[in-house]
Amino acid sequence: MNKRFKSFLFITGLCFSTQISFAQLTTPIEESILTNSKNFYYIDFKNYAKPLQQLPIGVFDSGTGGLTVLDALVNFDQFDNVSRKDGGDGVADFSNEKFIYLADQANMPYGNYNAMGKDNLLKEHIIKDFQFLLGNKYYQHSSHTSFQRNKEQVKAIVIACNTATAYGYEEATSFLKKTNLDIPVIGVINAAARGTLSFFDKNESGSIAVFATVGTIASKGYERTIKKQISEGGFSGNIQIFNQGGFGLAEAVDEEPDFIRKNSTTPLKAYRGPSLENPDFKIDKALLEVYNFKNDGNSLLCDSENIEDCSVIQLNNAENYVRYHLVSLMEQMRKSENAQPLKAIILGCTHYPYLIKEIQQVFEELKAYQSEDGKYTYRNLIGEELHIIDPSVYVAQELYAALNTKKLFNSSSQVLMEQSEFYISVPNVTNSNVKLDDEGRFTYDYKYGRNAGEIQEYVKAVPFDRKNISTETLKRLEIMVPKTFKLIQKFSEDNPKMEYLSTKEKI
Repeated sequence: MNKRFKSFLFITGLCFSTQISFAQLTTPIEESILTNSKNFYYIDFKNYAKPLQQLPIGVFDSGTGGLTVLDALVNFDQFDNVSRKDGGDGVADFSNEKFIYLADQANMPYGNYNAMGKDNLLKEHIIKDFQFLLGNKYYQHSSHTSFQRNKEQVKAIVIACNTATAYGYEEATSFLKKTNLDIPVIGVINAAARGTLSFFDKNESGSIAVFATVGTIASKGYERTIKKQISEGGFSGNIQIFNQGGFGLAEAVDEEPDFIRKNSTTPLKAYRGPSLENPDFKIDKALLEVYNFKNDGNSLLCDSENIEDCSVIQLNNAENYVRYHLVSLMEQMRKSENAQPLKAIILGCTHYPYLIKEIQQVFEELKAYQSEDGKYTYRNLIGEELHIIDPSVYVAQELYAALNTKKLFNSSSQVLMEQSEFYISVPNVTNSNVKLDDEGRFTYDYKYGRNAGEIQEYVKAVPFDRKNISTETLKRLEIMVPKTFKLIQKFSEDNPKMEYLSTKEKI
């Protein structure tokens, strides 16, 4: 068996059967799901669909970024599909499995809830994500007041969101135990940590960078997990960990209007991203040459034609967010005592793999950057071979091991993958409490002003549709996750009530 894969056979998140104990219920959302048969969120777990082997696999993220994880599952081929022995056979290992994907787009980005003091609200969102995958309800359209009941329940759940894993994994798996279901739950952080350390020899020194949302960084989920695995794995070298919160990057990828507005040509009034004035994520004018921001079109918003003269600078494309944060990471390392060369950087947010080419390009530029005295400022801080870690492949390995151990693979010879379904959350406009901006999204104050325990339908889960997926996002998916993109298109083809998902502009 592949040596590197052996280290992944430890299965994270297996949930073992236990009787529901109502005395253990601690949150209103759990009570709504488990005991209140009149509540929208209620699920009758005593009559859960069986046999489990024939059910789909559920995957969720705070947005479309988790489709990079799903794409790794869709393309995964490290085993023989008949014997289950090590070694790919040219057929995707999950080809006989159907997936149900949920993007909780209306409530994203998850990474900001911690900064707003709303950890409990985030955990409630995560439990609701579980509820959707475990249940059978969805809305055909956002305007509908009655819901459908024909969504299949799932036999395993992949938390494709780093922030959700960091803040809600324990709560979600604890909740799952109360349902009396015995299904695997796979989170990205443990898998990514093991994958990163597999590139280190036992006595090797070097640095690991965790590039993730501010919320994931604040949780210290990656740092704790890496340090624990270093200790348990007997690594004796000087392995250092540097954290960089990618404030605004996921939002830029998903075109959140508080962080990026593609059509703007002048600085935004409601901009929240890195700037000259942002005390936590300040653009340093002394580093403008190092940032090397792209200034074509409206990718950088400034109040002067010459960036050196700008009193206002706003980033207005995802690549410039990458440039700002990677320079900030290297500056952090440069100012640290005895920093070891960077050997691996973990892309600790599912949105970041969409920008791997830009990340590689910026590191190449930083390696080549020379200060005025001719010295290479960052070259000695970047290893000769820098591993950019996309956690998704390691998640696929752990999911495979979990299904194989628990005998949950579908024995059908039918290629069920092509029947996969894709849902996205949208604001529930029939809820009078909901407050929207001029683009139909939750206002920032409303999104982070809600409180846990106020059980109501803030959102509706609806099928992917051109009404809720932009052309820009579809083009990105077509390029970055082509096989998954085809599954999304087939889903829309098979649902005539939906507007067909195409990368062509709507007419």
